Amino acid sequence: MRILYAIQGTGNGHLSRAMDVIPCLMQHGDVDILISGIQSDLTLPYTIKYRFQGLSFIFGKSGGVDLWKTLVRSNVRKLVKEIRELPVENYDLVINDFEPVSAWACYTKNLPCIGLSHQSAVLADETPAADVTDMMGRFILNNYAPNTVKYGFHFKPYAKDIYTPVIRKQVRDQTLENGDHYTVYLPSYDDKRLILKLSQFKNVRWDVFSKHNKKAFNSKNVSIQPIHNDKFVRSMARSAGVLCGAGFETPAEALFMKKKLLVIPMRNQYEQQLNAAALKNMGISVIKNLKEKYDMAIASWLENNTIVDVSYPDITSEIIDRIILNHANKAEFLGIRNIR
Repeated sequence: MRILYAIQGTGNGHLSRAMDVIPCLMQHGDVDILISGIQSDLTLPYTIKYRFQGLSFIFGKSGGVDLWKTLVRSNVRKLVKEIRELPVENYDLVINDFEPVSAWACYTKNLPCIGLSHQSAVLADETPAADVTDMMGRFILNNYAPNTVKYGFHFKPYAKDIYTPVIRKQVRDQTLENGDHYTVYLPSYDDKRLILKLSQFKNVRWDVFSKHNKKAFNSKNVSIQPIHNDKFVRSMARSAGVLCGAGFETPAEALFMKKKLLVIPMRNQYEQQLNAAALKNMGISVIKNLKEKYDMAIASWLENNTIVDVSYPDITSEIIDRIILNHANKAEFLGIRNIR
């Protein structure tokens, strides 16, 4: 069986999940990997068959997506060419993690595309709704990468075909400690803003991982260093808590590690508003931005040692088995299983 696994390359969460999904897919056939997007910092330890520019959202430096840069860097003509030329018809199964090129290639050729992503879950009727109404954000989530069938991941298994997060083996294998520093990952804020805000909490040591600097340095009680996967995971595992955006993978990993968590949803990013609503519903601290009016909320979070308990079992292989059984050719599937 030939499988195309297509991954969104904006941010690091999709690639983090892929590290555990890919080995499971390889148990069922030959897997080609596609990545589109230009904002990730992780490198997969697998051969990448297709690498496209796709359609990336560009992080700003003041707490949100930079819509102007996103528009300027978008190359619609190139995107259309990538969609037309991707040979999705050569695959028995296309599995898509919110990746637009393969999704639209399948759509235009009337071929099935199996969605396996967090985005497949966030708009389900059973999941918590955001405080704000964002029709454009909802439209983007629904149409950015259209799928025939959807399997989703969320902070809770809110409904059928919505599963708890994929926690990569690297995170599961960490030795956990309650240290005296706080790990920070807020890619939509620049270093200057973070230092100005975090240094106000003088008795706290902040370990900041930055998308905006390639050289490590210290400023007062704030340590700034470039994003490095291994160092980031170790920092979280040994931290007193985690301050991050309202993405999916990083909050999920922090919860799995039993760390207290404070999240700031990114402006102009509806998915993060939905995530923030779900996390708030679970008892996680959420603030809108780093403005002065939220200083008391940050101080309160630092003093509060309440941990939200979650159970995220390792069921990735079971999910992949179910998808293969439901959507692959039954004779081929049985043949591959008999060979193994």
